[in-house]
Amino acid sequence: MIIPTMRYRDAQGAIEWLCAAFGFERHLVVEDGEGGIAHAQLRLGNGMIMLGSARDDEFGQLQGPATGGLVTQSAYIVVREIDAHYHRAVAAGAVIKVAIRDEDYGGRGYSCSDPQGQLWNFGSYDPWDEASTPVQ
Repeated sequence: MIIPTMRYRDAQGAIEWLCAAFGFERHLVVEDGEGGIAHAQLRLGNGMIMLGSARDDEFGQLQGPATGGLVTQSAYIVVREIDAHYHRAVAAGAVIKVAIRDEDYGGRGYSCSDPQGQLWNFGSYDPWDEASTPVQ
């Protein structure tokens, strides 16, 4: 099991937006007592992400120093109704980086960023489903 983790300048705003735009559901949200989020877990289907407020702590210092603060990884999330998901994200203000399209390796997908700049990838291709894997 892999659970992506990220930090946001406005974690509470990110939680609200991710739930409205992408269909995540709150699993656990722990406030930090200072107006931020110490730790949150959001579910989408059988997947999960964890997030919290950006802060200059040990974990926060691990994110990006070697790359000048650039994000060097992003999540790919399998979505059954990809066209409906795409339109929901667009309506919520997602910044489309790669418009929805059929992929050579199967399925349809798109890439976008949320209002705080995190990169997200969604698609109908499920690499765990042998029936959807192209024959080579």
